[in-house]
Amino acid sequence: RRGDVMGVPFIEFLAPGILMMAVIQNSFANTSSSLVISKVQGNIVDTLMPPLAPLELVLGYLAGGVARGLFVASAISAGLWLTLGIGISHPVWTLVFVTLGGVFLGAVGVIAGIFANKFDQMAAITNFIVTPLAFLSGTFYSVQALPPVLETFTRLNPIFYLIDGARFGLIGVSDSNPWLGLAVVSGACAVLIFTAWQMIRTGYRLKT
Repeated sequence: RRGDVMGVPFIEFLAPGILMMAVIQNSFANTSSSLVISKVQGNIVDTLMPPLAPLELVLGYLAGGVARGLFVASAISAGLWLTLGIGISHPVWTLVFVTLGGVFLGAVGVIAGIFANKFDQMAAITNFIVTPLAFLSGTFYSVQALPPVLETFTRLNPIFYLIDGARFGLIGVSDSNPWLGLAVVSGACAVLIFTAWQMIRTGYRLKT
């Protein structure tokens, strides 16, 4: 009933955002829960004792988060094709942004998992940081419909570029240039990976 958005039916406009939200939520949950459960159960020492460099630990956690995100994305993509007939307009762009989504939220999950010492703290991070950023990212609307101030704030949110990039990859329309989104998200991933590496290297909230 809502009509077209950016020249496509609303349900088609909505589908890529739902796919990316599922990817980032699963990637975040995979890395953050792995760390928090290890800390709560007291077996985080099993992760820290092996002769692995801090970067290897970070990449290991991220690999799990990205793999889970890609698995979820594949399942949802198949469902979209079977039920709505939505294919993939740009497969390479889709794969790139889905992978970056897994890396981005996987790294956030590593940082959150290191910071949180119990499940209540983890829930607070999820409810007050991750979820608002995910829902205020253009998943359910085009940022072109927002007032200028809100549009500017939305474009400062890296998750907006993940949603927008997935939309470009799946249905071929977007609010911003995918190359800009690639640059923004890649830079954000680099910062987050460095932060996670630094936290593990120094043993912040892991060795005390």
